[in-house]
Parts: sequence; C-alpha cells; structure tokens
Amino acid sequence: MTAPGTTAEPPIDAYINANGLRIHYLDWGRQGRQPLVLLHGIGRVAHNFDHLAPHFRDNFDVIAVDMRGHGDSQWHPEGAYLVEDYVQDIEVLVSTLNLRDIVFWGASTGGRVAQVFAGMHPDLVAAVIVEDVGPERPKEVSDRRSSRMSAEEDGWTTTEELFAVTRARYPLTPDATLRNFVKHGSKPRTDGRIVWKCDRAITKGFVPTELWRFIRQIKAPIAYILGGASNIVPAETQQQLRETLPQVQIITMPGLGHYPSDEKPGEFLAIVDQFLASAS
Repeated sequence: MTAPGTTAEPPIDAYINANGLRIHYLDWGRQGRQPLVLLHGIGRVAHNFDHLAPHFRDNFDVIAVDMRGHGDSQWHPEGAYLVEDYVQDIEVLVSTLNLRDIVFWGASTGGRVAQVFAGMHPDLVAAVIVEDVGPERPKEVSDRRSSRMSAEEDGWTTTEELFAVTRARYPLTPDATLRNFVKHGSKPRTDGRIVWKCDRAITKGFVPTELWRFIRQIKAPIAYILGGASNIVPAETQQQLRETLPQVQIITMPGLGHYPSDEKPGEFLAIVDQFLASAS
C-alpha cells in the first residue's frame, strides 16, 4: 500500500445526479475491486482524503464524495442537510455505481452518514470505520458549529490569511495537509473575498441528533477511531456502543483531536489496516 502523503496518480472527477442535485465525487480508480467509500466532515470536502486515499488503491476502488452542499456538489435550494438527506444521496451513488460489499469510512458528520447507511442497508456493507463521532450530536456541538460559520461568513482577504487561521485551529495537522484543504475547500467570492466552498445553510441540518435506531441495525464489523483529546464520543456513549454492537471495536488515539487521520495519518492507517484485516 502507498504511504500517506506519497504523490500518486490523481483521482478522476466524476458526477452523478441524486435527488435533483449534481453530486461530485473523486474516483481513485480500480473499478471492479471492493469499494471503499470516503465521507468527509461538515464544512469539508472529498479532497480532505487526498493524503490517505492512495494508501488503499492497490486493494480497493476508492471513492471520496463531496456531500451535498460541499465542495463541487450542488447546494440544496431549501437547505435539506440532515444526516438522512446525505444518506439519500449515498443510496443513489451506491445504486448508480452498482456498489456491493462496501467499506465505509466516515469522518465526523460523514461518520454519522456511514452509520445510518450501514444500519439501513446491512446487506450492502462489509465494514465501517467511524472517525471521532458517535450516534449522538448534543446541542452544544451543533451550536458551536453554527457560531463558527457565522463568524467566518465574511471570509478572508487571501488564501494565506485563511491558511493561517486554519493552521491555528489545527496545530497538530501537517502544513501540506492543511494547504490542500484550503486549496480545494475554499473559493473566491464574487467580491474577491476567500470563503469556504460550502453552503452556509448546512447549519440547518447540523442540529441535535440521535441515531441509535439505525446503529442497532448495523451487522458489519465497525470500528470507532477516536481522538483522545476530543470529547465528541464520551465514555458513556462508548459503553453503550459496546453493549449495543457486539462486533464493535473502539480505539482511542491519545492526545489527538477531532480528525486524528489528519494529525497522525500513518498511525491511523495502521489501525485501519489491522481492522480491515480482522474484518475480512
């Protein structure tokens, strides 16, 4: 497998039409192999997996999706951005590409989407990797995101200014990973200001959430990989996951934040490799 951060042949840009929206995804090639579908977090984009996807190209058909309202996918005109709305688009992707025996890896909100899909379609899912998120989103988390997006609404003067802000927010993430995020995750507004490439209305769907009814239906092996410095999945939720899903693995990466795959990609990928070997 390719080492994280290694330069490799770039992915192909592709699109599907799903629920009236044009949804963009990156296909890293290897059609006919087992699909690995990558789902990003809120406010992020498919290219956030650029430093990770090449690692899996030898064994998987790797597909990273821009979820609706993000990246190069269309925005929903009425602001339909609940977890279940994102899931509906992934259902169309799976059907259109005729995907089976799928491995899902979802980070943050993408992890919620992966959990719900796996619970709704256990016959299609081979394994699930959930990065630092659980079945619940408390009000303080949704309020924090809404406040942040409001503060960022006016954008930045230059991409370097945005990079500096991003660098301060994610101090453990390598500069190259952050620069790639800024490059693909932002755009100039009509007035020249640099803004994130996502619909401000995504906050309409970033509301307190409880997904246990879906999680109870998951049959595939599932791993929750958590950042030790993050409080998104508290100890009581972890215990409930163990009681609900006998096949679950919960791995905490000490000292890391909400995106441990960014901060320590080599260690994160080693955990994923070990999990997938045990799940096969």
